[in-house]
Amino acid sequence: MFKIKNIHEKDNNIIEIIDSISGTSAKIKLSYGASLDELTIRNTKVITNLYPLDYKKTYPSSILFPFANRVKDGKYNFNGSNYSLKCNEKKLNNAIHGLVYNKTFVLEEAKKFENHAEIKLYYEELNPPIGYPFKFRIVLIYKLSNEFLSLKIKVINLDDKKLPFTVGWHPYFNSVDLESSEIQFSCAKKIKCNKNNISVGSERFDSKMPLSLRKRTFDDAFILEHPEVKFFTPEYDLVLNSSEKESFLQLYTPTINNAIAIEPMTGVSDSFNNKIGLKELSPDQCYEIEWQINIKIE
Repeated sequence: MFKIKNIHEKDNNIIEIIDSISGTSAKIKLSYGASLDELTIRNTKVITNLYPLDYKKTYPSSILFPFANRVKDGKYNFNGSNYSLKCNEKKLNNAIHGLVYNKTFVLEEAKKFENHAEIKLYYEELNPPIGYPFKFRIVLIYKLSNEFLSLKIKVINLDDKKLPFTVGWHPYFNSVDLESSEIQFSCAKKIKCNKNNISVGSERFDSKMPLSLRKRTFDDAFILEHPEVKFFTPEYDLVLNSSEKESFLQLYTPTINNAIAIEPMTGVSDSFNNKIGLKELSPDQCYEIEWQINIKIE
């Protein structure tokens, strides 16, 4: 039987979904943008928070909204107006990973069943910053069983004008041996970036699949031909699916060993300017996307 617990820490509130009999659990940090801090499936760690690395530098499992990845110099034009976002990647002078990764979400609903549990969270922006003057509500629905985790995101435009956005997710997947792990996806083109990690076009990608992660590091974005990504490790295999047909994938290997970020996105770096994957949501309209991870324990 799944249970849902509220854990109160000094600077954070945590929701834990747990099935102690099977050894399955998930922790969601409400004060850190409702990010998925850890995911364990049948006593096997699948998603990690990269501790002791700092969340503000690594963004583990952050929800990337209203832009995934980066905006060059924090500047963009939308419908004839110029806007300037705060550049929180100071070294490269970019705005990075959106505006909700450090916001506090509210628990709206919790449901628990014998074989799964789900929670519904939301954040509402009614006093938006000058750099992104659009009112919105973002809803997250996490659903956990002993075989899968799903994340559904709903974006509601609360403003009287169109709202531009992309959305992404930044989970780091754990492997006891990344060197003997592999990743597989369908892709003919990858995004070409400059030295500041800003998209400047695309280039051909024709590597054989699955890709071995032995002696490889990534900070690359790919244009997916099919919204499915497979990850093979010594302890578990998984399939990450997206409900969005036009999908992009960011891979990033952090400095810590045995983890890789496998990030589904609806747009790429600097989408606010290059318009790749950029969506426009009309007033009172709702956009939905769902990512599901199916896990098979070896």
